[in-house]
Amino acid sequence: MRSFLFVPGDSTRKYESAKKTSADALILDLEDSIAPDQKPVARTTSLGMLKDAAPGKKLYVRVNALDTGMTCVDLAAIMSGKPDGIVLPKCAGAPDINQLAFYLDAFEAAHGITNGTTRIVPVATETADAIFKLANFQGASPRLWGMMWGAEDLAASLGASQNRINGKFYGPFLLARNLCLMSAVAAGVVPIDTVYADIDNLAGLEEEAVEARRDGFLAKAIIHPKHVDVVNKAFMPTEDEIALSRKIVAAFEQNPDSGVIRVEGKMVDKPHLRAALKILAQAGLV
Repeated sequence: MRSFLFVPGDSTRKYESAKKTSADALILDLEDSIAPDQKPVARTTSLGMLKDAAPGKKLYVRVNALDTGMTCVDLAAIMSGKPDGIVLPKCAGAPDINQLAFYLDAFEAAHGITNGTTRIVPVATETADAIFKLANFQGASPRLWGMMWGAEDLAASLGASQNRINGKFYGPFLLARNLCLMSAVAAGVVPIDTVYADIDNLAGLEEEAVEARRDGFLAKAIIHPKHVDVVNKAFMPTEDEIALSRKIVAAFEQNPDSGVIRVEGKMVDKPHLRAALKILAQAGLV
């Protein structure tokens, strides 16, 4: 999956619009986009969205954070709709993942859902404390499927006046991004890049998405339907990458006992082979 499009949990109109996009997954939001007095309505509306499945799309729900006291209320309202996954905001490490997994065990049993099938994707960098917990996700529940980083709440946590300069993340936000990427890879789950907030700047979005994929992110969160196609394209291998990867794979197939091979005038070894296979897999060619 390349693209996760947020949809306010109280807006069937925006859900219908999101269903028409090529987003790989939709995240029905019960947290930041919903006013406190609208949470009950959003829960009911989101359950209806889950039961009105979007063909070809995974459906996730972003619940309210564990420290709000609303997480179980959210789950009680929506789990009968059998979401593909839960997005957990303000996550502070593996203990929070395991707490949510414990809740999901109970709700899956109550609704006849196969145990362990509901994935968990935390937003893992939204507080200063969370940054110091990024090293322990390897001990989290096997429900952990991916890790997303976020900059907006982190700015509020740090008391920062901004998180970008000239459209680029800087300082503590770049650190959070890179640590989340490394933590996800170390845990063997999917690293997911944060949203791009400048809705009409599609060139800036493309640049950020290309850079994210270059660095190792496998997907990106999105807040507007017009961003979907840009992100999907950016997270697909280029024709040049595919062509070179095919050459690397073919060269090792012809020389299975070699540790290092020359391809296009450059020496490549087994890490290059693994990278080539990953690119071909992303392109759906292996």
